[in-house]
Amino acid sequence: MNDETLIRRIEAARVRTLQWLDSMQLANGASRISPAHDPERWPGMLLPGTYNAVMCRDLLDAPVQNADLAAWLLSHRRADGVFRVPGMTDDTVFKRPEPGETWGYIDFHVTNYSLGAMQAVAPGEAPLLDFARWFLDPMMLKAWLADRDLRDPWLEGNNIVNLASFLLLLGADGALEILLRWHAYHQDPATGFWGVGQSSDATRLLHAMAGSMHNFHIWYRLGRTLPYQDRAADYALSRPTGIDTACIDVDLVDLLVHARMCLGYRTADIHAWLREKLLALLDFQSADGGFADEMSGIRRQDGWVRGYQEPQGLSNTFATWFRWIAIAMIADELWPDRWAWRFRKMIGIGYRMERTP
Repeated sequence: MNDETLIRRIEAARVRTLQWLDSMQLANGASRISPAHDPERWPGMLLPGTYNAVMCRDLLDAPVQNADLAAWLLSHRRADGVFRVPGMTDDTVFKRPEPGETWGYIDFHVTNYSLGAMQAVAPGEAPLLDFARWFLDPMMLKAWLADRDLRDPWLEGNNIVNLASFLLLLGADGALEILLRWHAYHQDPATGFWGVGQSSDATRLLHAMAGSMHNFHIWYRLGRTLPYQDRAADYALSRPTGIDTACIDVDLVDLLVHARMCLGYRTADIHAWLREKLLALLDFQSADGGFADEMSGIRRQDGWVRGYQEPQGLSNTFATWFRWIAIAMIADELWPDRWAWRFRKMIGIGYRMERTP
């Protein structure tokens, strides 16, 4: 398929997705997470539905600044600055890294992405980060890092990049240096990842890639040289270009785009891989204009082990945003400056480092 045909397909897909997002939107600007989401039964799910939809619109350069929506988002913020999904309780939260950290993972996760949505809808609103100031104490931060369990590198990658996003907002240079040193102690030179060790298990290696890609954002944002980035790119290029989960696809694309940007590494191979992935992503768009995560099974909202769930195969705001990040990164790599993509400023999914002139 030639360039102009691909470009027209991207433009048409963008229009269809914006129309689908419109169909999910409520009167106050909040968004259902999918067509299956009943907001009267599951009002709490409007928060993740909305922050994913808002950041997708912002990425697609569709205006989202809205004072009423900003106030609605802020209604989910606690006094310490943490955002929480209404209705989520101690006995329904999952991903508990350590006893006593029941809320650690999901508080970081929901807060990072709620703050990303706030940056889009109310750019002048200063974040409240009192909950993160605890980590400015070097001993406290080192103790927290000592509890990271790299047998679950995907979960811990999320934990660390979310914390790093808050430390960047706080301008906590000393804490960020501690994070970099901790990573230097644990990085695997053979792969560039964390949490692999001597394991040859393919699933563990894939999960290590997904978690490590999140951590890479710290280096990109600080303008530092990422050790063994070429090894990580070699692994990504070894993966199939067909559709995987929304998370895995965006992780692989992010890793390869940044390897090309930072190193100029294997440019022809990376561009060929990205082009094939772009075709797969465009072909995967649902008839309604959104995107699904997977086509079979049950999808649970990240953070709940018991609570909201829906069938896979449905367009949803999470997968739609993630898949558009992948499409936008590929499009901007293959055809720079053709579109006014608005990548996130905060590190985490949706962030892309600034291009150098």
